[in-house]
Amino acid sequence: MPRIIEWWDKYQIPLYLAALALGALIGLSSPAAAPAFELAINPVLMVLLYATFLGVPLTRVGQALRDGRFLAGLTVLNFLIVPVVVYALSRFVADDQALLLGVLLVLLAPCIDYVIVFSGLAGAAHDKLLAAAPLLMLLQMLLLPVYLRLFVGPGLFEVIDLAPFIEAFFLLIVVPLALAALTQVLASRVNPARQIMAVMEALMVPLMMLTLTVVVASQIDAVRTDLTSLLRVIPLYVIFLIVMVPLGIFTARVFNQDVPTTRATVFSGATRNSLVVLPLALALPETLALAAVVVVTQTLVELVGMVLYVRAIPRLIPTPAAVTV
Repeated sequence: MPRIIEWWDKYQIPLYLAALALGALIGLSSPAAAPAFELAINPVLMVLLYATFLGVPLTRVGQALRDGRFLAGLTVLNFLIVPVVVYALSRFVADDQALLLGVLLVLLAPCIDYVIVFSGLAGAAHDKLLAAAPLLMLLQMLLLPVYLRLFVGPGLFEVIDLAPFIEAFFLLIVVPLALAALTQVLASRVNPARQIMAVMEALMVPLMMLTLTVVVASQIDAVRTDLTSLLRVIPLYVIFLIVMVPLGIFTARVFNQDVPTTRATVFSGATRNSLVVLPLALALPETLALAAVVVVTQTLVELVGMVLYVRAIPRLIPTPAAVTV
């Protein structure tokens, strides 16, 4: 078993890409199964996030939350700088409300799940991102309606029900975080809790693969059907990934962050919360159904981008020992 864990930890990026391909194969060959996969998204995400929150001891969470420069940089980047970038990009699809809403939903929400995995592979301070995840989720829940109103208009809320987003916050953040905290407390006292922690840590890569497969299988047929419309948003997602690198580095320098924290800030600014906002997009009325596919398309583009980020970010933000004079 340890050899298997070591193997999939080493090859997790190609395994994630394989999971995407498997999801696409299943979804395209059996489109009638898409509703069943949609129902599986939230339960799978809950397990994934439970395992993710287990990865950092509560004492380290407290230490990370005391890093004011990191939290300030993360907040400024994700909730002041990113909205400006997103507003500019969204003007290119402002004539189509479904495309516009999908782009805004996904790009305005910072990631709190697989950013931990990819940033860790790039030598970032991923434990700090883990600690900041509940804060990022709470802020996006509060600010997303504000930005949607500003960027789309007040009439939007006549057709949108925010209850699914509140439900997503409770199910995907509050419940897994509370269970993870309880498990960690029990782990200091009873052996079964320690065994659960060890198993969940070992299963992180398969859980991420399962999540990606389920999400893609549920939406890939819709992506194929609406490909012509989606070609308008794909370049926007690519541009976003590109421009967020210098903006993230600039923000980190303003807040005087060290190298691992700077890398974490860049990853946070670039990765979006597509898996968590997807339930909200799926709850939209039929006339805006395309928004959910727009969200999933961002996931596909971003995952390819993250593979490139893992290679590029350590070179763009080298450790002091790697700097030559």
